[in-house]
Amino acid sequence: MSILEDLKVQYKIGGVAQKLIFWNIGIFVVTALLQLLYITEVWSFDCYDLVALHSDLSYFIKTPWTIFTYMFVHAGFLHLLFNMLVLHFTGRIFTTFFTQRQLLGVFILGGLFSGFVFLLSYALLGASSIVVGASGAIMAVMLATATYAPEMQVRLLLIGNVKLIWIAIVILFLDLIQLPVSNTGGHLAHLGGALFGYIYIKSLKGGVDLSKGISKIQDFFENLSTPKKKTPFKTVYKNTTTNKSTASRSSSTTDKDKSVEQKKIDEILDKISQSGYDSLTKEEKDFLFKVGK
Repeated sequence: MSILEDLKVQYKIGGVAQKLIFWNIGIFVVTALLQLLYITEVWSFDCYDLVALHSDLSYFIKTPWTIFTYMFVHAGFLHLLFNMLVLHFTGRIFTTFFTQRQLLGVFILGGLFSGFVFLLSYALLGASSIVVGASGAIMAVMLATATYAPEMQVRLLLIGNVKLIWIAIVILFLDLIQLPVSNTGGHLAHLGGALFGYIYIKSLKGGVDLSKGISKIQDFFENLSTPKKKTPFKTVYKNTTTNKSTASRSSSTTDKDKSVEQKKIDEILDKISQSGYDSLTKEEKDFLFKVGK
């Protein structure tokens, strides 16, 4: 199986966090190439003008889509790497308690909320800046999890077991003390995302799932991409006893084959959940790619 096919399988069987990581990396590569053309003066167009979130409200009115696109764009490789590592970490913990659809909902809504906090803060300050990155959206996921399960123990390298709430508090504290120092817009976006994560859990405990709107949008696009099944013509057959017996044996054999195949799929997925995708043999990867077509 080629590297491209391997990536396709990982994307297909991976959860929302893994898909978001794929999208962020892909968009980073595209924007980096476009910026290289801009820096080398091959053309005079800065792609960040169309995807980064500008605090200037008059500019934002002309580019309202940037409230969404900014959270998928990163300023550099290290910025991307750190955010994707944290997204992988927080995504796995979040889906311990909630669904994949809720993860996508909190990520998107947290990013939107943090973007509006950034716009409002700079409007009040009378300053100008731009912001990019998934940090605000990721902070929403982290604070939602920490609010829901504050006592959950997380094992950190060189430190040991730490309660999730303390990790969240330390990150929030770092954002607060850096507000007046540097990257004020970025830290405001982080805090906005964290606030949304807290609001989300409080609303959920009150019986309101704020992520349902995103789930409905997801359903809409999934239905568009799923081909509709054509209703077959109804045909009346005159069956004999022999034909019924043959059909019964054929159906039994087919059901048995499907059962064996499904069992093998379940065993492979269990292996992935326990040891990761890289632990699969070449035959298992090929099998997953074949049934996924």
